[in-house]
Amino acid sequence: MTKENSIKKDIDTGKINATPLMFAVFIIAICGIIYELIIGAISSYLLGDSVKQYSITIGLYMSAMGVGSYVTKKFRRNLFDVFVIIELSIGLVGGISAVLLFAAYGYTKVYLPVMYITIIIIGILVGLEIPILTRIIEEKENNLRMTLANVLSFDYIGALIGSVAFPLILLPHLGYIKTAFLVGFINIIVANIIIYKYSDHIKRIDALKILAALFALLIIVGFITADSTADKIEDSFYRDQIIYRKQTEHQRIVVTKHRDDLRLFLNGNVQFSSQDEYRYHESLIHPAMTLAKEHNDILILGGGDGLAAREILKYDDVENITLVDLDKEVVKFCKTNPLVKSLNKESLDNEKMNVINQDAYKFLENTDKRFDVIIVDLPDPNNEALNKLYTNLFYRLIYSRLDDGGMVAIQSTSPYYAEQAYWCIRKTVESEGFYTTGYHLYVPSFGDWGFTLASNEEFKEEDIDLKVPTRYLNNDMVKALFVFADDEKKSKDKVEVNSLTNPVLFGYYEKAWDSY
Repeated sequence: MTKENSIKKDIDTGKINATPLMFAVFIIAICGIIYELIIGAISSYLLGDSVKQYSITIGLYMSAMGVGSYVTKKFRRNLFDVFVIIELSIGLVGGISAVLLFAAYGYTKVYLPVMYITIIIIGILVGLEIPILTRIIEEKENNLRMTLANVLSFDYIGALIGSVAFPLILLPHLGYIKTAFLVGFINIIVANIIIYKYSDHIKRIDALKILAALFALLIIVGFITADSTADKIEDSFYRDQIIYRKQTEHQRIVVTKHRDDLRLFLNGNVQFSSQDEYRYHESLIHPAMTLAKEHNDILILGGGDGLAAREILKYDDVENITLVDLDKEVVKFCKTNPLVKSLNKESLDNEKMNVINQDAYKFLENTDKRFDVIIVDLPDPNNEALNKLYTNLFYRLIYSRLDDGGMVAIQSTSPYYAEQAYWCIRKTVESEGFYTTGYHLYVPSFGDWGFTLASNEEFKEEDIDLKVPTRYLNNDMVKALFVFADDEKKSKDKVEVNSLTNPVLFGYYEKAWDSY
């Protein structure tokens, strides 16, 4: 029997080669989960509160998939045509989804409606895929038990691979927009495989070939121009010119410059302005350093910009500084960029420095070393991962790593804009046996900003005596730092301790900053 006769016989008897269809199940499962992760991640990045954003995304996405699955019963004929149209539609909508979301946030300011509509459309289309494919295979193979087992197995395995590939490979190397276009193109490839493998089963073959070619061209152009598109959209988020941007394994780094004002942003949140950072860093470092009994070993948690280290290196008796910052790319940039090197006085290259790129919590768990001064210069607790670094267990670890008579200085957000959050941090530190006091100052880039000073022994703020050169602080100014207005301490005794199991700080913080 010739090959042509064999193919003709298979068509006549209804038999098909199901292998490409199973491969399609596997691939579309990868794509489906990645779309969900892209939307959740972008929403978390732009809006904060990742638990809320992922919960909304997953819930709405799954509900939309249910609607899609229900709708499949309306399709009774030409299932191959239907499946190809679904794949092309997902490829187009999913491919442009990241651009659409960022543009909605940067230009239209109607992000949530666009987000919800995007989730619903992609969810419905994804919900259509598996039932349609299952019916195609079952109708031809006539073995529902085996069909369901095979389809669901490939679907679950594909979802696992997609969920791992997105954070570990795709996002760090491609970013959100290129990843979306790439995944959209993969959906269109699946549609083309079906078109060319099962052309005898497709009624509108010529029209679908043209549509597939057109959609593929659009997505390819989108992928090629993704970097310039991303730059234009991101430029709209920032007031000043962006001179550096990078998506790392952990966060988005953006550096802007306007005249003499250099600013570093992490995930959209300003970390410092060169115009006034000295106010912040002098106040963070010198009260603790002047009160500590010894300066032999200093620990900085965070502070990858090297600015806190610059202030510490003003003390000649400092022997070792251990800086623990999760993101090596932040440290690398601040160590090599001429503008930042000038600002931090090349502190990251100092022979006394030992830089460790590790999670601060893990570092404290694993080290046995004790320190004379511990500086906690971490970003605000604006997501669940950072909230862990403001819990009672975290401060318990700090207590165990602090030498007798040592001092701890903790960046504690704004007592004016986020009053409950500020006092929650202070109360959480006290809950682990620390003696504490609080202080604050005005930093033009941030507004009124607060700190917590702590020790395992009693201390007096009156004993602070500055003997190193500073631009902002002096001994008269120090006294004013510890005075709080009434409207900055009304919640002092009304807040709870922040813990891993009851992360109240995150709620205080989100509630406060939402109003601004």
